[in-house]
Amino acid sequence: MADVARIAGVSTMTVSNVLNDRKAVSDSVRARVIEAVETSGYVMNHSARALRKGATGVIGLAVPGLDNPYFSLLADRVVARAGQLGYRVAIEHTSAKVEGELAAVAASRSLDYDGLIMTAVEIGPEEARRLGRTIPLVLIGERSVGGTVDHVAMANVEGTRAATAHLVERGCRRIAWASVPDPVGDTNNVLYLRHQGYLQALEQAGLEPDSGFRVDPGGLTLSGGRAAAHRLVDDGMDFDGVVAVTDSVALGLLRGLADRGVRVPDDARVVGFDDVNEAQFSVPSLSSIHPGHDWMVDTMLNLLLERINGTRTGTGRELVAPYELIVRESSA
Repeated sequence: MADVARIAGVSTMTVSNVLNDRKAVSDSVRARVIEAVETSGYVMNHSARALRKGATGVIGLAVPGLDNPYFSLLADRVVARAGQLGYRVAIEHTSAKVEGELAAVAASRSLDYDGLIMTAVEIGPEEARRLGRTIPLVLIGERSVGGTVDHVAMANVEGTRAATAHLVERGCRRIAWASVPDPVGDTNNVLYLRHQGYLQALEQAGLEPDSGFRVDPGGLTLSGGRAAAHRLVDDGMDFDGVVAVTDSVALGLLRGLADRGVRVPDDARVVGFDDVNEAQFSVPSLSSIHPGHDWMVDTMLNLLLERINGTRTGTGRELVAPYELIVRESSA
């Protein structure tokens, strides 16, 4: 830094102000320092800087995988918003397994991340409590950990209930549910919670749930949704609407129903959940539950930074994002 200052004819403090993007530097001086940095080949020693500041400026984001449109959307928004707050984001891949989730926390500690945001799929309250004592941690997803750490969730029951009620209001009476089976004995899971919303809406409408209208896509993927649509039609199910557990499944359903000559929304209406970017571009465009993406990202980052900065300690907060039903062509 002293060499850069000498080349630019400024103080080391001025160089520091430029490198840290502080405002108290004129444009002409800033340009001179940047030219000196490029001329000298100066590279900031981030390890020394982290030791001095007690922080690295990096947070982790652990998700099951980026091949899922929802998690890629989430990662994109977290990276963008964290950048505005002065943080870089490292992505960790958990494969929705407890081993992957524990490994993500271990990596965050060994690489000195300032904190970690993680989609909790399998870790329980005791593990969360223990992990939250080792690194600032915010959990997202559906596995509530009883206030042991901060947790931001979607309105899964309420959202799916609204999606199903929407189809009822559109005149549907034989509404199929497209999802992989609920995990046995686990009522704290997105699959179970969204299925409950579907069942509650049927009950409120005076409709009896029919196990024959439940179709397993075999996976929460586009290809799974397509295969589920084929089974619905090939098995002769007399359905007039489908609620899909995720948009990936719903988008696959649209393709599969088109394969079999079923017109959406004329012959059957379809609603998904997550409101991924692709939903508005499918043909027909997909109606979906928007789970409050921006609210969730802002909230989880605010919670994490409060922990990192030490402005809040103690019991974790449990917050649920607001949702909105986005009506598009698939249920119009």
